[in-house]
Amino acid sequence: MHDVAIVGAGELGGALAHVLARRDVAASIRLFDTGGQIAAGKALDIMQAAPIEGFATRVSGANDLLSIGGADIVVIADRAAAGEWPEDEALLLLRQIAGVAPRSVYVCAGAQARAVVERGVRELKFSRERLFGSAPEALASAIRAIVALETNGSAADVALTVLGIPPAQVVVPWEDAAIGGFAAARVLDEPVRRRIAARVAPLWPPGPYALATAAGEAIAAIAGRSRRTLSCFVAGGNDGGRNARAAALPVQLGPGGILKVETPVLNASARVVLDNAMQL
Repeated sequence: MHDVAIVGAGELGGALAHVLARRDVAASIRLFDTGGQIAAGKALDIMQAAPIEGFATRVSGANDLLSIGGADIVVIADRAAAGEWPEDEALLLLRQIAGVAPRSVYVCAGAQARAVVERGVRELKFSRERLFGSAPEALASAIRAIVALETNGSAADVALTVLGIPPAQVVVPWEDAAIGGFAAARVLDEPVRRRIAARVAPLWPPGPYALATAAGEAIAAIAGRSRRTLSCFVAGGNDGGRNARAAALPVQLGPGGILKVETPVLNASARVVLDNAMQL
């Protein structure tokens, strides 16, 4: 099993530590935050729930950056009582962490991580496969819930993904979406799809627990516990050019991070939106 380090013991970081512990997808979780004993306190709280919830994952907390060393997966979450790091501070943090965990896969869990992923690959020379953001999957999950309400069904029966840059430049490829095994374009007529599309922008940014759950899904896939295709912020690569902007794209994940980027076939208008979003 993998060792996971979570950088930041804010709402998102604490929720993610609990989500991962409950799923038993990691051998150990190290929660790091510079804010005194906050990380240690949250780790202790989670561990005290272990006998009740029946998980065996070891959760610890520290305020020393060196505690991250040796982690297989490093998650950039949020600071206790201060939220996500501003872009430049996040890049400096990535540079520091890379010195103690050079072989880790880096998952940026926050809603503001897109620019950090983009600049981390372009400026800090991180591998595109080892640095990505998981927040778009939380948005996709919210859209699935709306579709389920529109069809009076279950979100578990809705299969769709999102592409682009939220909140304004989001593409939902309805041609590849499915509801209960049927093509979504057949189940939902055009006016309904337009009504759903109009509700997408206000769904961004997702809340801490939704972001934590999305990051948990990404880590489960990296650890080999899931084969789901997830929507993640991915830096520009061979499919969009090295200088393309980072954007949400469907990916398959594995032990080394991103195994494959799976861009679906898009209609002309959706392709224009995605191309405009990714263009520098």
